[in-house]
Amino acid sequence: MTDTAPPAPVIATADDAGQRTDRFIASAMPMLSRSRVKALMESGHLSRNGSPLRDPAEPVRAGMCYEIHLPPAIPATPQGQDLPLTVLFEDRDLIVLDKPAGMVVHPAPGNEDGTLVNALLAHCGEGLTGIGGEKRPGIVHRLDKDTSGIMVAAKTEMAHQALSLAFAERRIDRAYQAICWGIPSPAQGSFDGAIGRDRRDRKRMAVIANGGGKAALTHYRILDTFHGGLAHVECRLATGRTHQIRVHFAHAGHALVGDPVYLRRIPAAARGLPAPARAAALDFARQALHARRLGFIHPRSGEEMLFETAPPADFRELLVNIA
Repeated sequence: MTDTAPPAPVIATADDAGQRTDRFIASAMPMLSRSRVKALMESGHLSRNGSPLRDPAEPVRAGMCYEIHLPPAIPATPQGQDLPLTVLFEDRDLIVLDKPAGMVVHPAPGNEDGTLVNALLAHCGEGLTGIGGEKRPGIVHRLDKDTSGIMVAAKTEMAHQALSLAFAERRIDRAYQAICWGIPSPAQGSFDGAIGRDRRDRKRMAVIANGGGKAALTHYRILDTFHGGLAHVECRLATGRTHQIRVHFAHAGHALVGDPVYLRRIPAAARGLPAPARAAALDFARQALHARRLGFIHPRSGEEMLFETAPPADFRELLVNIA
């Protein structure tokens, strides 16, 4: 964001009355695009006679004073922050770590700092800044904010290119553990369905039939079942689409426990659970998904690297409470 001095307030005239507020403001303040005005309004940065106005379509009222309050400027590149990291391996080319649930991987609107990238910049030094892109230096793959588990990040451009190619060519050994609603059948199988943006909700992904999505294949096997209504599963990715495991399991009728995006109602499988198990599963505060295993060929040495971690405490506690 590069905005500095705020535009002067404007008072609407009778000729302005009735038009959309975002159109009026963009016309009165030509230094701001209409899309920028809309975003500022939705974030609460426009006031009408001193009161916040968030609806861009609200009709303009004659005689009212409209004022934009620009948020503070944010550095164009992420800044290092001394945040705790669980490092599993590190050398001059790469770093492997166990990301906690709740940490965003790279800065984005609404999460400009406190991310894994901020932590890596502080840990690895400013030399990381030019590796792989301004907003996401060193990042070659990602985990969702509330998914825990193993990630690798590049510290050199050579490692970034080699690891990115390995992910693109599916030469990465990845395994996850998850807890889902219902019991998938068969006990070991695959979900094969192209994934793309949900046409009804652009913030969600969905299995897209009849073209339009990207090929996605998830292999799974059941590790344990609980009361006929919950399953502990291992998943292996043959592809790496956004939200792939979450989307495939939800599409199959087995949404992950705690998933805030793809589990929108109490599942039927909850009805047959004992009360303590049902409460534990319904109250779980994030998607029950952990990246347990990550294997790859080291880009410099050619050595086979393999890392595994146990699920974090909240995941393990959930397994105990639903048993």
